[in-house]
Amino acid sequence: ELPPEYWYIQKLMKFLKTGNQTATVVALCCLKDHDLTVKVNQHAIQDMGGLEVLINLLETQDIKEIKLGVLSILSELSQSESLRRAIVDLGGVPQLVKNLVNPAVDVQILIGETIHNLARLKKAKKEIRHFGGLPLLVDLMDVPEKLLQTPKSEMNPCDLNKVKVAEAAAKGLWSASAKSKKNMIVMMKSGCVPLLAKLIGSVHIDVIIAAMGTLSQCVVEPGFQLAVQTEGMVKNIIKHLINEDDILLKTHCCETLYNCGEDEVTRTMVREAGGLDILIKVINDANNKQNKPLMAAATGAIWKTAKSPENVERFNSLRAVEILIKLLEDVDEDEPVLANVVGALCELVKTQKNRELVRRFGGIPNIINLLNYTYRPLLENLTTVLKECAEDTDSMAVIEDYDGVRLIWSLLKNSSKKVQANAAWCLVPCIQNAQDSGEMVRSFVGGLELMVKLLESEDMEVLSSVCAAIAEIAKDIENLAVISDHGVVPRLVDLVRTENEMLRQHLAAAIGRCCAWGINCKLFGRLGAITPLVNFIAEGNSDVQRTTAMALHALSENQFNCITMHESGVVNFLLKAVGSKDHVLQEAAAGCLANIRKLALEAE
Repeated sequence: ELPPEYWYIQKLMKFLKTGNQTATVVALCCLKDHDLTVKVNQHAIQDMGGLEVLINLLETQDIKEIKLGVLSILSELSQSESLRRAIVDLGGVPQLVKNLVNPAVDVQILIGETIHNLARLKKAKKEIRHFGGLPLLVDLMDVPEKLLQTPKSEMNPCDLNKVKVAEAAAKGLWSASAKSKKNMIVMMKSGCVPLLAKLIGSVHIDVIIAAMGTLSQCVVEPGFQLAVQTEGMVKNIIKHLINEDDILLKTHCCETLYNCGEDEVTRTMVREAGGLDILIKVINDANNKQNKPLMAAATGAIWKTAKSPENVERFNSLRAVEILIKLLEDVDEDEPVLANVVGALCELVKTQKNRELVRRFGGIPNIINLLNYTYRPLLENLTTVLKECAEDTDSMAVIEDYDGVRLIWSLLKNSSKKVQANAAWCLVPCIQNAQDSGEMVRSFVGGLELMVKLLESEDMEVLSSVCAAIAEIAKDIENLAVISDHGVVPRLVDLVRTENEMLRQHLAAAIGRCCAWGINCKLFGRLGAITPLVNFIAEGNSDVQRTTAMALHALSENQFNCITMHESGVVNFLLKAVGSKDHVLQEAAAGCLANIRKLALEAE
């Protein structure tokens, strides 16, 4: 049975439909007395077509009481996901935008709060932009600096309402900007950035939260990232992190630092403002451990700011490595948090000192255990951090003890190209520094065949990393024989027409290594690999020239290849290379010239 409130609300909706102005105001007041967050009451309004009536009432001219009543009801109803969609479908957004020009501040406040609820829907975001609501909301954020620096207790009601309007407008933009690049661009063109900077410097916590919420959504755009730096927002963001206890505000501050952390100047500003210390304090606070959004944002900010060597030094003094490894021990930790923790370790372990710390604090077994997860951002970072750890011989021994290489190799089957590429890059130092790398690689059933098959990928990063791994695998003659049987030579030759510098570098290295088995050297020449390689050494950078010279040296062991090289005009480039300061390039070029010269003398 339906409760009495249901029928009472339906009677009120009849008055709204048929009553005069006075009856409408009274009905709205009575309706407001009910708890509109209760589902039954919401159904009573919706079943009588009440939403359409309420939206139509927004078109009334110069009747402030009716508009205020309607907006106060819509602001509550729009908190419901189903009613939110119904309001948007019935044309509520254009009416709200049209009323933003109403000079009544209490009307503007309620519209801002209602838009904040509605704009969580993609359709509402589009309509707000289409009907010109974004510039109007931006204009409403413009309040005198004096009011933003005056405590609310010292304000008169008029000034207090102006601050509330700015807060409501910021909240509306907060929702409207979420995951909508088009809206962000319109907001920026409307002059949103300096106003947000002004609001963030306010003394009013509610205003700061709304402004920081908007900023945290917008800083995915490069223009907003630059503005955080140029408008001097970093100091205020760090100040709020240090002084304020509001968890939501701290989360928005950390999210903003995370998105802006790619810029070197911003990273320096964060360090100089004391931001690194407070970020470590946030993740080390036991009270924050259960707040996953805050932990994800804070660890993400640490990850991005650790890209600067000066910041790494500061993090080292704060014992960041030890604190981050402790977070990896929590088996119930959120995957985004783990991904950011491992990302931060990726930057920190680029120094030998921190690699030793990760090993000493038992971080490597925890990192290897996480390889069983399926969360892609986490897997991308895990392979990167293990790649850095594998550069250290002692750490590599631990990776072997915990069967880490097998798990890394299995990631070559992952559907993500980025995970595949990172896994292949990770295998390079693993194969280099393993105790018996040849036997270890052969022990992976189907592993070499999988590696060769990845040469058919269309992703340049995957191809480059796989070529680098093959260059290491081919150092073992038995493994070279296996990959030769799997058709590595024709697959490598298929790639020699590439224009990608990184792929050229590692492709040439792989070709050079693969020449050591059977007829591979002759086969490379017969399949047409020589002439493109000559172009590599003529056009490439120093790294490409070095590996290409080594490949040509290996290929020049075959007489027919020497003839092709000579006809391709390689001699002049090799003569220049002999005069290089790079000793490896010198030696390879000289060896290739010697083989060509030897053939010429024999022919004479």
